[in-house]
Amino acid sequence: EDKILKLLKESTGNILDDEQLINTLNHSKLTSSVIANRVQEAEQTEKSINEAREHYRPAATRGSILYFVIADLSLISPMYQFSLPYFIRMFSYCIEKSDKAEDVPTRLQLLSDFVTRFIFNNVSRGLFEEHKSLFSFLVCTSILRDESSGPDISGPEWSFLVRGPTGVVHSTVAPPAAWISPSAWAALQYAEHAIPALQGLADSVSSSTAEWEAWATADEPHTLPLPAGWEEKVGTHFGKLCIIRVFREEKLVFACSQYVANKLGAEFTEPPPWTLDDVFPDTSCRTPIIFILSTGADPTAMLQRFAEKKGWVLGERLHMISLGQGQGPIAEMLIAQAAKAGDWVCLQNCHLASSWMLRMEERVEELSRENNAGVHPDFRLWLTSMPSKVFPVLVLQNGIKLTNEPPKGVKANVNRTYNDMTHEHLESCGAKPHAWKKLLFSLSFFHAVVQERRKFGPLGWNIRYEFNTSDLECSMMTLNMFLTEQEQIPWPALEYVIGQINYGGRVTDDLDRRCLMSILRQYITPGVLDDSYTLTPSGTYIIPPEGDLDAYSEYIRSLPATEAPEVFGMHPNANISFQLQETRRLVDTILSIQPRVSGTASGKSPDEIVAELAAELQAALPPLLSRDEAAEGLFARTETGQLNSLSVVLGQEMDRFNRLSDIMRSSLTELQKAIRGLVVMSSELESMYNSMLNNQVPELWARYAYPSLKPLGGWVKDYHQRIGFMRLWLTGGLPRCFWLPGFFFPQGFMTGVLQMHARKYSIPIDTLTFGFAVTHYEAPEEVAEPPADGIYIDGLWIDGARWDRQHGWLDESEPGVMYAALPIIHFNPVPNYEPPTNEYQCPLYKTSVRAGVLSTTGQSTNYVLNVSLPVRQGTNEDHWVLEGVALLCQLSTE
Repeated sequence: EDKILKLLKESTGNILDDEQLINTLNHSKLTSSVIANRVQEAEQTEKSINEAREHYRPAATRGSILYFVIADLSLISPMYQFSLPYFIRMFSYCIEKSDKAEDVPTRLQLLSDFVTRFIFNNVSRGLFEEHKSLFSFLVCTSILRDESSGPDISGPEWSFLVRGPTGVVHSTVAPPAAWISPSAWAALQYAEHAIPALQGLADSVSSSTAEWEAWATADEPHTLPLPAGWEEKVGTHFGKLCIIRVFREEKLVFACSQYVANKLGAEFTEPPPWTLDDVFPDTSCRTPIIFILSTGADPTAMLQRFAEKKGWVLGERLHMISLGQGQGPIAEMLIAQAAKAGDWVCLQNCHLASSWMLRMEERVEELSRENNAGVHPDFRLWLTSMPSKVFPVLVLQNGIKLTNEPPKGVKANVNRTYNDMTHEHLESCGAKPHAWKKLLFSLSFFHAVVQERRKFGPLGWNIRYEFNTSDLECSMMTLNMFLTEQEQIPWPALEYVIGQINYGGRVTDDLDRRCLMSILRQYITPGVLDDSYTLTPSGTYIIPPEGDLDAYSEYIRSLPATEAPEVFGMHPNANISFQLQETRRLVDTILSIQPRVSGTASGKSPDEIVAELAAELQAALPPLLSRDEAAEGLFARTETGQLNSLSVVLGQEMDRFNRLSDIMRSSLTELQKAIRGLVVMSSELESMYNSMLNNQVPELWARYAYPSLKPLGGWVKDYHQRIGFMRLWLTGGLPRCFWLPGFFFPQGFMTGVLQMHARKYSIPIDTLTFGFAVTHYEAPEEVAEPPADGIYIDGLWIDGARWDRQHGWLDESEPGVMYAALPIIHFNPVPNYEPPTNEYQCPLYKTSVRAGVLSTTGQSTNYVLNVSLPVRQGTNEDHWVLEGVALLCQLSTE
């Protein structure tokens, strides 16, 4: 082109006479047509390449789905880090190793299945047991929620499963039967409205109540077909999980595993256990192998055995060092020497050497460089660490992660104790060998029970204590010493030293200490020495007759793999509590890693959903509580110038509720402005926005509110009830019966009642405590007159038992019923009151978490007081302590 323009410019005379110009133009025309043809060919080639590439898109889609699920795992634990290059290496390996096929769709199906299975198994071996089922469920649902699968799971179905009914649910129709709780019925109506596949479900439940009741009250409803023709509609689909969430939430974990098995295969619900023989071929001299530890697990012995089998003997070619103060330079020197010689180095407890982690990261990076010729191919770097935020992310992302957990359960726990025991230790008490062996087994069983009891959450212990092997070893030494030095076995001294000192030293909650001593009394008792003594009522667990170490191990191997709640002295319903806790953990973890929703079935954007909800909540906010509307004489002073103690409590409660209402009103106004773009969306408002989308109480409100575990819908309903109770008291004067759950600070109210009684009878307040009498009144409306002394209290729930109205005592829960209402109870101040020894001192808590912050009194802020209740004949206080029976001011669902 430039040449033509130059020739045209320089041309003189007639252009047609310029031979060079004419030839150049001809040549240019030929070149231009060749280029045009080639461009056309390139376009055609590109089109055919794109078409061919599109055939392979499903495999790439599957890879990207898996990668983003794995990338999200780091939000669950800081140790679950996987880099993109590491994932690409695994994916490329799968392309090479998977079965081949001439037919492209068949080849893609084989590749997708192989990739999913291989990556699932590889990642699973680096996850803790509690997260493996979560990972398999996330893999399964992420695949089925993608457009490439249909999608098989719709947005509203997924949102309902992880968030439940969002917003304030208004249920206009009462539940059709007593077995359906109001909250379950409201959730069912919400699900029917939100999920197209479930339309008509509420009518079906109303018309076929008996069939639905039989299904919903079955032991394993998730394994049974849905009644009234619904199995054909949603039996194999995600909708069934939504129905199970409504009726039997505690079974959701099992239902999710069953769903994964149906959709992906049973191997995704039970990842194969790994061995170092399986893992070793994947390792290299440039990739560290990281053992992620948990309490009670130590992979050192396993590594030693494997190293010896491979020819790397400890001290010669296997070098171990436990990191800590001053060990960093020694570890660095060991790595440098071993990398040249081809030895193995194991750095233990990396989480304890946080200051050296940066240097370790640099060393690992140097070793991983391909051009680093000084690394022997046989060299391996093994690292062990508890989950820790200080562990270098780079090392985690490029290393091979393995988890090592002790087996769970009482059987596994006792088995571990006897596996670690030597024959000499078993025979070490020559003075009283029979008592020593019996009490040694009893003590080991006690240790297993206090550890495994943690799985029941607040029903087991208010606070999750880390009892460990050192407590057991210390107690064994104490036991040996007492048996050797004393002629008679000092039972009270044994009970005190083991319970109050060795184990009790960890216990910070008084009621947990009471529980610990109740458990210990079952195991440190003269009856243990008798061969007929059983550790459980059913007789499944006994203390085996005196024998050698092999005889004890043989007996332990014969025990059931999983233990029933009776082992812990608990009601069978405790299993429901455990399962519900597992379900909530699963759902909460999924919700914590979810991105913000982009839209719903109704086509509304998140902004529209939150703006509507904020406007609805703001419109429903009640006016502030004002003393101007107080009943006559409520805030009047006595002749001595004092206010009524309960009026002082009311004034304080009003101030707290008004502050909360102000915060709610101002934040809802600001949030609506921020959504419209009139003000900047601050981090606090954004957090509130996300909470409202996820049906959670905004942290800003919770900061100024009373303790509560309810979701947003239930919380708002409860808030209006509380304000309603306070307004009724304010405008109508002292109620005949007080709704205790309505108070911000029930402890202050209790003190106010005692103070009122002390003034009335001129008694020192510090001599007064409450006596209790459960009345026959079921509802406040039935109370005609307030009591002469003390107060009537309404609204309490019994957790772990029920009230037998016929006999007037605590009795065992009905099967499957976790909470039972307690009739109205009379709190009566009594001077120098001593509770009857044959009654159960039942703790009263604000919420079902039970644990709270320890206040200056040494009591938990969640704890109100102990209520003395009569118990069923034939039972003692220990029986109810072991069952974890307590009173609650509010449930977390209703």
